[in-house]
Amino acid sequence: MQMKPKATTIRVSVQTRDRIAALARKAGEPMTAIIDQAIREMEKKHRWQHVAEQIEHTQRTDPQGWADYLAESQLVQGPLPRSRRIAPEWEGLITFPEESDEGNPGRDLAR
Repeated sequence: MQMKPKATTIRVSVQTRDRIAALARKAGEPMTAIIDQAIREMEKKHRWQHVAEQIEHTQRTDPQGWADYLAESQLVQGPLPRSRRIAPEWEGLITFPEESDEGNPGRDLAR
């Protein structure tokens, strides 16, 4: 016998409720599934933002350590095409050396 999870009520504007309902109809999902998905996406966004901040901090404060990490990564997985180096969530948050700098992963990483 499966028990229903506990539920509660939250207040949202009528406009927000209508938007959730429209998304739920379009997806063929319950409204709670739409809210759950939105929460997961926001949590994921925050997680990747935190990772990006940590990487930027390492690039700035320990450029040699970052260069060593990049060199070791290339040994393990080989050089990745530029388009696959970072997840789309990181676009604009993480900078890599120019293509011409591929042979020298530590060059200009502290920018």
